[in-house]
Amino acid sequence: MNSITALKWRYAVKKFDPDKLVSEEKIDVLKTAFNLTATSYGLQPLRLVLVQNKEIQDKLMKASYNQKQIGTASHLLVICIENTVDKGFIEKHFKMVQDIRKTPDEILHPFRESLIGDFEQKPVDEVKIWATHQAYLVLGTLLTVCAVEGIDSCPMEGFEPKKYNEILELEKYGLEAVLALPVGYRSDDDFFASLKKVRRPLKDTVIEI
Repeated sequence: MNSITALKWRYAVKKFDPDKLVSEEKIDVLKTAFNLTATSYGLQPLRLVLVQNKEIQDKLMKASYNQKQIGTASHLLVICIENTVDKGFIEKHFKMVQDIRKTPDEILHPFRESLIGDFEQKPVDEVKIWATHQAYLVLGTLLTVCAVEGIDSCPMEGFEPKKYNEILELEKYGLEAVLALPVGYRSDDDFFASLKKVRRPLKDTVIEI
């Protein structure tokens, strides 16, 4: 499928076929797409938790207001934010830039110190809001890549983050769950699969100057 055909094909799946599994090869594509997504300053204040365990998925489904997609999906992708984006986190990023690009420290130093100073002044809640914005960038990428790869998905905010954190033991990784993306293949009897896509006309959503 080309990109527009793929985007027309995708929809927020309400019922997955639990017997159809996404191949390891395609899951590797999604993991790589997650890692390649653009983030502010390139800092990647995110981690992806990949769940393929029906017992855990059932627990997470209960923490998702019993939305069946969580339990019947082939895999569940949970997008998490880092609890701490501090001097050490930023310095580690710039060390990686230096190692990979061989950029001299005298070039990196001003930007690195500016970022460190900026983040040290931000309240913790503000940093978490910023990180959550990056999670939505990742979600957009994953939805598009799923469509292009012919993988069905359903973006979800409707869950209890604290319960997800507990079930997945995210505290020990310094993470918080912010978004969930069950992936798999639509059930043949998912009523929503046959509905026409509803979108505002382009003339009402695009302004050309």
